[in-house]
Amino acid sequence: MEIKIESIETIRNAAREFINNLGEHRVFAFYGKMGAGKTTFIKAICEELGVEDVITSPTFAIVNEYSISQPIEGIDNSLFHFDFYRIKKLEEVYDMGYEEYFYSGSLCFIEWPELIEEVLPEDAVRVTIEENADGSRSVKF
Repeated sequence: MEIKIESIETIRNAAREFINNLGEHRVFAFYGKMGAGKTTFIKAICEELGVEDVITSPTFAIVNEYSISQPIEGIDNSLFHFDFYRIKKLEEVYDMGYEEYFYSGSLCFIEWPELIEEVLPEDAVRVTIEENADGSRSVKF
């Protein structure tokens, strides 16, 4: 599937479309170059799910946990947002107990998943965000 984000003004519409297509999946690996809009898109998804906390990139914390106020059938109220950009060794991921997050049944949105490929669940949905020549973004999954 492909969702086009024409501009920052339409990102919430794209986020709603993404949410409507989550299906049974819980772990989403977001690929894209630096500045492609991964964090911005995840923030829009979180806002559409009713997260009331300040949503920031977990670059230094590695993981942020948010509470969802717009329930989705089959998903608990927790959402985990990961940013593995600063991971130096895979052992850091083991030490943080990644399995407890990835196999919890909660939504997990992962930035820089290429750094932890070997521990991603087999059923993780690969989401690619690319910037187009006209400044719009294409989200493919």
